[in-house]
Amino acid sequence: MRHVIGIGLSAVLLASGAANVANAAQCPADWNAYRTFVERFVQADGRVIDYSTPAQQTTSEGQSYAMFFALVANDRATFDRLLNWTRTNLAGNQFDAQNMRLPAWQWGRKPDGSYGVLDPNSASDSDVWIAYDLLQAGRLWKDSAYTKLGQALAAQIAKQEVVDLPNLGPMLLPGPIGFKTGDVTRLNPSYLPLPVLRALAHEVPGGPWARIAENAYKLVKTTSPHGYAPDWAAYKDGQFVVDPKNGDTGSYDAIRVYLWAGLAAPSDPLAKPWLAALGGMRQSIAQTGVPPERVASTTGAPTGDGPLSYWAALAPYFKALGDERALGLARTHLAALDAPPQGAGRDPVYYDRVLGLFGTGFIDGRYRFDDAGRLVPSWRSAC
Repeated sequence: MRHVIGIGLSAVLLASGAANVANAAQCPADWNAYRTFVERFVQADGRVIDYSTPAQQTTSEGQSYAMFFALVANDRATFDRLLNWTRTNLAGNQFDAQNMRLPAWQWGRKPDGSYGVLDPNSASDSDVWIAYDLLQAGRLWKDSAYTKLGQALAAQIAKQEVVDLPNLGPMLLPGPIGFKTGDVTRLNPSYLPLPVLRALAHEVPGGPWARIAENAYKLVKTTSPHGYAPDWAAYKDGQFVVDPKNGDTGSYDAIRVYLWAGLAAPSDPLAKPWLAALGGMRQSIAQTGVPPERVASTTGAPTGDGPLSYWAALAPYFKALGDERALGLARTHLAALDAPPQGAGRDPVYYDRVLGLFGTGFIDGRYRFDDAGRLVPSWRSAC
């Protein structure tokens, strides 16, 4: 039965891909930044490459984000290529409704020069995004094959990557292996986007997702006493504490916490409290004109100036707060994403491009989320 289902899904995806290739020039939404991203970072077979790393790595996170952007762009052919590459290379072809394997998080060039999985552990942030992408693709493109895959993946996430913490309840682990040692459980606030959790709760009723959303807010509020989110945190003896490995630093992981807060539907009951818990970043930029690269979340002490990717992540946060001055600053900085390259090594890097698509896509009205977390793209007719 597993092989029949897998073959059936492949046939659906190949057929839809073939149909879309013929319309590829006309069908995807007119989104120049997305086309640039696909041209520079997505291979023809659907592999997303981060060229800034020695291993020219591909991560499940990169695959999940690219699938989301393809959905926003109404580009089903690219979506299917991304999905098929993820299935084949990160999940060992064990990625169907009856036999679902969580994707390995890292793939790339090995020390011997060959390519393959570098770390078989999965990453829950990308897993929830892939499940979300599939569920929304099923709804928007009216194809139950995607929906069944998304439901199966959500079930495996709940089984392997969700833990019940004492005096709190369900929480999403960063991955199934290596984040729970004795009475200490390590957590990552940026792995918990509110719209995605809402959509999983809506599309997979009976799961832990609504309670995880409530607990994720508690995590952010408790670990951001000065309004700055940390990259990592921990749970011990019934309370959230500073992460024993990475301390209280908030930087390249944590910047996504502000992004996800800005993307949440204003009507979501947690949207305003979540934004209010993260007011430190807004205050910093009001005072200095730049986002700090790193912040000690327990003291609020900032250091350095954040890169272009920070402005991209913060643009929806500024928009949600109604801070037009800061949003204007962000737009000015983000114009670099549309400018021609200024020489070798000067083009915006992978992470700038990824967060740039999230940020500019949202503030330019290409997509939004409703209060159930469902994606509302600007396009209306499916490919």
